[in-house]
Amino acid sequence: MQTIDNFKFAGKKAIVRVDFNVPLDENGKITDDTRIRGALPTLKKVLADGGSLIIMSHMGKPKGKVNAKYSLSQIVDAVSEKLGVAVKFADDCAKAADAAAALQPGEVLLLENLRFYGEEEGKPVGIDKEDPAYEDAKKAMKASQKEFAKTLASYADCYINDAFGTAHRKHASTAVIADYFDAENKMLGYLMEKEVQAVDNILSNINRPFTAIMGGSKVSTKIGIIENLMDKVDNLILCGGMTYTFAKAMGGEIGNSICEDDKLQLALDIIEQAKAKGVNLVLGTDCVAADDFSNDANTQVVPANAIPEGWEGLDAGPETQKAFAEAIEGAKTILWNGPAGVFEFDNFTAGSRAIAEAIAKATANGAFSLIGGGDSVACINKFGMADKVSYISTGGGALLEAIEGKVLPGVAAIKG
Repeated sequence: MQTIDNFKFAGKKAIVRVDFNVPLDENGKITDDTRIRGALPTLKKVLADGGSLIIMSHMGKPKGKVNAKYSLSQIVDAVSEKLGVAVKFADDCAKAADAAAALQPGEVLLLENLRFYGEEEGKPVGIDKEDPAYEDAKKAMKASQKEFAKTLASYADCYINDAFGTAHRKHASTAVIADYFDAENKMLGYLMEKEVQAVDNILSNINRPFTAIMGGSKVSTKIGIIENLMDKVDNLILCGGMTYTFAKAMGGEIGNSICEDDKLQLALDIIEQAKAKGVNLVLGTDCVAADDFSNDANTQVVPANAIPEGWEGLDAGPETQKAFAEAIEGAKTILWNGPAGVFEFDNFTAGSRAIAEAIAKATANGAFSLIGGGDSVACINKFGMADKVSYISTGGGALLEAIEGKVLPGVAAIKG
């Protein structure tokens, strides 16, 4: 497989898929430039070697229609500043051949939002899945997707995928485009290489004990990951809103706490699966309950299986925090996906902070720690502890699918 370090970019045009789907405020200003900063090593490598850059990305979900709210023109100045080069802009990604051809070594062109074209995602636009004509429309769109990818490929001599956040999608720019470059002219960017290696460290190069922390509101959204991890982990911490589905399944009273009533048997099955596989399953024993879903609600610490009517669990309690820390601090491999409570409210951050502090302590003692998923990343950043863990993944859905053991189309298109 070709690598970015071995490729000779001098005099070549490189089209690079990045993930510049950054959050913007009401004035179109970037509120978090993490994703742009993450792509800089790859982009600067091409320029430093004497190549020229064609950068492509999506933003938001415009569903195949032009929408100024999602225009990448809003980030041109920020990208220019970070790269130290005046970035040119093509206001139509499918009609940028002349602009691409005119690029000189050291110059940069940013293409308009790829998802202004339905062909990027390869899904029919404006037709319901239940419509009898949907399947024919889908086939036609797949053919159009190939043409769209071919057009993008025609702008450059080589292709780099550095967008791990979209690697789980078989989109025109993340997978299909790779068909139009031979093996010597397509490669993963630095960010993608690091992400793939981080996942490999978690799933293949495991130093034990291995502790995984799975949080979030619903067990149903994490079941694939939980089941895949059961054969790999020594300790599995389940926290956040899903805690109360487990508590109710075991006969507990959970008040007004979030719960998936149709997943109670699934929760019991997970408990039995952990026992059968010898996994130490750590569930909350107490919680911080509130009488309203707000930062200023009245609170009390109660057993996680005895929450009064009219109250709801919003964070892990002090005993649960201790149990979590114990399972984390002795680990040598750690994966964290999902907060322990409603960390967006400052008064309900203690559980998530306890997890972050325990991970930082374990990392300082030599553990490899991977933080992935938007909320976990937001937690670690909120607590100012990003530099105290081994790796923070930029890919939410892509990371979760990789951990589930699924093949990522964006990676397979390069690696074969």
